Amino acid sequence: MDDQPIESPLPSGGSERSPAIASELNNLLQIIAGTSALIENIWEGNEGADKYFGMLRESVNRAAQVTTQLVELSGTSSEKIVMHPDYTRLRHAKTEPASQTEKKSIMVVDDERMLLILAGELLREAGYNVVTAQSGFECLDLFRATPRHFDLVLLDLSMPLMDGEETFQRLRGLRSDVRVMLCTGFVQQERLNHMLSAGLCGFIQKPIGSEQYLKAVRTALQSAAFSVINPTDKMAAAV
Repeated sequence: MDDQPIESPLPSGGSERSPAIASELNNLLQIIAGTSALIENIWEGNEGADKYFGMLRESVNRAAQVTTQLVELSGTSSEKIVMHPDYTRLRHAKTEPASQTEKKSIMVVDDERMLLILAGELLREAGYNVVTAQSGFECLDLFRATPRHFDLVLLDLSMPLMDGEETFQRLRGLRSDVRVMLCTGFVQQERLNHMLSAGLCGFIQKPIGSEQYLKAVRTALQSAAFSVINPTDKMAAAV
């Protein structure tokens, strides 16, 4: 298949529902890509597997192009990974796998169960202790029980009843130096900037490859010197 630019099937003006649609498409692509990668590892070396997994990867990539167009119409950040300025100085630094350093504890919060499973497996394989929560309420209950246990919270934005922004604010109220990284398919740039100025350590846009994902996580965890982010600092810079 030729890797040609795809003509957008989307209306040029966008719509009020674009953010929700973009977020859902990003979630589905992350699930498809993540599940495909896991199955590919199991089937590695089987006759014909490379051909069909190559076709699947191509389909995912082309679907991601269309989704990106929708996300852009919705006014989101144009970068896959955005970090708070205090962390950008670490972006080119060498990061060691978690298994070679002190084992860190991460909470992953997402209302999509399959995404929790995929993220949890990836992070555990990388050597982290992982706890998952399927809502902002569950996240806060787990965090409140042992607030010093967690080194990083990976937080979805679009969740029912209590969204990611409110959950982030409540987490900061429980522990002002908690590191929280937004991991979602869509967030408007203005809203992202506001959360970064309030102490969010970064943003990962789904879908994203496992290496990029782990690199962002390691960067956020790398230096204790940046545990407390100064809310008066400037806005985000892309990794």
